[in-house]
Amino acid sequence: MVQVLSKARFWELQQQTVLSERQQRLLTRLLDGFEGKLTSSKWARMAKCSQDTAGRDIADLVAKGILVQNSAGGRSTNYRLQWPESG
Repeated sequence: MVQVLSKARFWELQQQTVLSERQQRLLTRLLDGFEGKLTSSKWARMAKCSQDTAGRDIADLVAKGILVQNSAGGRSTNYRLQWPESG
């Protein structure tokens, strides 16, 4: 129940944010309890898009403050939701 409320609150706060349908689908999946680390490769596989498109999606979400890059960089670069209830 708490997860449902948290998810509803997240979308309420993002209602004015312009997101693609693909970004909305993947964010919903993250909010539902994504296991492991989110990388651009995983995003590309889940969204069935190119690696470049995944990178652009992620960069856009980072710029909008929805995703944040974890400390590992380079080939280990991964991201998490910038959302208190999701972590």
